[in-house]
Amino acid sequence: MPKSTHPDLLVGFDTSDDAGVFRVSDEITLVQTMDFFTPIVDDPYAYGAIAAANALSDIYAMGGRPLTAMNIACFDPKRAPADVWAAILQAMFDKVEEAGAVLVGGHTVEDHEPKFGLSVTGLVNPDRMLHVAGARPGDAIYLSKPLGTGIITTAAKFDDCPHEALGAAIEAMCALNRDAAEAAQQAGAVCATDITGFGLAGHLYNIARASKVAIEIESEKLPLLPHVRKLIEREHITAGAGKNRDFLGDALKFEESVPAWLREVVLDPQTSGGLAVFATMPVADYPAIGRAVEGEAAIRVL
Repeated sequence: MPKSTHPDLLVGFDTSDDAGVFRVSDEITLVQTMDFFTPIVDDPYAYGAIAAANALSDIYAMGGRPLTAMNIACFDPKRAPADVWAAILQAMFDKVEEAGAVLVGGHTVEDHEPKFGLSVTGLVNPDRMLHVAGARPGDAIYLSKPLGTGIITTAAKFDDCPHEALGAAIEAMCALNRDAAEAAQQAGAVCATDITGFGLAGHLYNIARASKVAIEIESEKLPLLPHVRKLIEREHITAGAGKNRDFLGDALKFEESVPAWLREVVLDPQTSGGLAVFATMPVADYPAIGRAVEGEAAIRVL
């Protein structure tokens, strides 16, 4: 697409950031995003909550506060009972309320395959904004949610997932990244992103390119959801992980000692994942999983 230019466009799509940022006045700066996807869990209420939390997360990844939300719903009314979509919309409403935002409407389209999500507008202080181009050598990387949602939801599709694992994944995906964004700002961070479809390695590589740094991940320090290793060893991996590996190419390097199952973890597409925050000070109680170092943009998994 042609690049949009405007003196008040503070963050556009040229850096592949989590959301766009537009200055309306000296006092008002908007942050805008949109996200929707097909169901990844069977329970309609959980699906609605996950979809809403996932869309709201992009506002938090920029250090913003959600203000208004509009739903995006695609479904076939002949195939989807009314109570199913009532549950999805109720969960979305509850999550928007939890975020302190206001639902102002939305749009529906008849579609054979269901899809749901939100368009969200928020406010952000440009002096405290988080963005992908702010990482500096010496920054530690803190991760606010455990990894493995793609692996777990894939296993669930084949009815081969322990209830404990699926329950933990749903709880993590439904959780807002509000606390993580606040903790990042308290630590003086200026760089963050949320971990979603491109996996941990893919989203960190986006930061590496935008910030012109190399990134090292300490694989043994990665927080994981329950039973992830066992499910990988039972070959519950996603097609998206392979696409992420192809996208990164030679920019992603593993030390020989990193086991095969952990390599899958760093490539696993996440839904409503945590914030990866770059800071020199500790970010709340979140684990430090790596660091930014001098060098060409690359991801090295140690």
